Amino acid sequence: MSYGTGDSGPAPLLVACALGIERLALRGGGPGEAAGPVTVLRTGMGPQAADHAVTRALAGPAMREAAVVATGFCAGLAPGMHPGDLVVADETRDGAGRTECSGVELLAKELARAVPRRVIHTGPLTGSDHVVRGAERAALHAAGALAVDMESAATLRSAVRAGPRPVAAVRVVVDAPEHELVRIGTLRGGISAFRVLRTVLPAFIEWHRSLLLPRR
Repeated sequence: MSYGTGDSGPAPLLVACALGIERLALRGGGPGEAAGPVTVLRTGMGPQAADHAVTRALAGPAMREAAVVATGFCAGLAPGMHPGDLVVADETRDGAGRTECSGVELLAKELARAVPRRVIHTGPLTGSDHVVRGAERAALHAAGALAVDMESAATLRSAVRAGPRPVAAVRVVVDAPEHELVRIGTLRGGISAFRVLRTVLPAFIEWHRSLLLPRR
């Protein structure tokens, strides 16, 4: 896959999230110095909203070669996970198929540097069109997934459908089997996840920058 600079300069970076509180956290982290333009896109909740929003965003010539990162909050599926843990997907999956993620080890390394002392999990991130709890959560974990959210799988599938590009998904655990959250922002787990999400954008920028470097 060819990826790098074009006539208009470095390829941009699109960071997609679903919720206003997620967008607020990402913008609060500051844009940093990107290798190319960084756009934080709020898609709305659910896979259909994510699909439509990302497809529209990538339709214009300015975003044609954009790298895409899906991010925001997620539900952890593995016992022992805690609010504020990070999940770096090596693939996203749902009923429509699987999408392989780019530069997974690099992204995990940059996140470890940006968010020291936070646990980082790497593995499959599964998608759902509804909030997952109880037995359904256990079944998804038994099938191999580390975490579940509603938009990442649709976001990355839409991104690669629009053209070849690096894609990634990073989620912050907001609730886990032993720490179920009723409402984001009202309990300690939600506050912890929000604080972590505020810190991740520089890691995305470094991941993006490294992907633009010439291969030796």
